[in-house]
Parts: sequence; structure tokens; C-alpha cells
Amino acid sequence: MHGQSLLELYVFILAGFVGFFTITRVPALLHTPLMSATNAISAISLVGSLVLAGADRGLLPTLLGFVAVTSATINVVGGFLITDRMLKMFKRGGKPGGPGAKP
Repeated sequence: MHGQSLLELYVFILAGFVGFFTITRVPALLHTPLMSATNAISAISLVGSLVLAGADRGLLPTLLGFVAVTSATINVVGGFLITDRMLKMFKRGGKPGGPGAKP
């Protein structure tokens, strides 16, 4: 392994540990805003994968771009569905028959 590859592997492993310890220490109240920010980052990667898929640089980059578009789309849609479900758990019930009331 060359010095540059070893450095990149070190940074990748370090980022994994920092991300793990950061996420595990987030209070439950902040999970929903954190999920929303993560969905925004996933949407940015979706735009990048669309650019790669449409760049017409050959068959392999186009196929990898298609896989990236599919994966990022599933990630974004799933993230928004989970965030919506979490936000519904925090809604308060209103007056009986009023807005926000449970059936």
C-alpha cells in the first residue's frame, strides 16, 4: 500500500469513528433535525449522481451513475418517510373533532 492510500484509509476509518461517536451522543430530541440534515446531504449526492449518469463518459460511468441515482433516491425517499413518521409521533392531539385530533 502506498503512502497516499494509507493516509486515505486512515482518514476514512477516523471519520467512521468520529461519526459513530457523534451520532450515539445525540439526544433523542435532536434526532429528527439531524435526520432532516442528513436527507439534505443525500439530496446533494443525488444531484451529483444525476450529473455522473448523464455525462455520457462511457458505459461503465453511466451504469455506476444509474446505480448511484437509484441508491440515493431510495435513501432520500426513505429518510423523508422516516422523518415524517417521527414528526407524527411528536404531534399533540387537539380538541375532540378539531385539527390534530386523533380519530
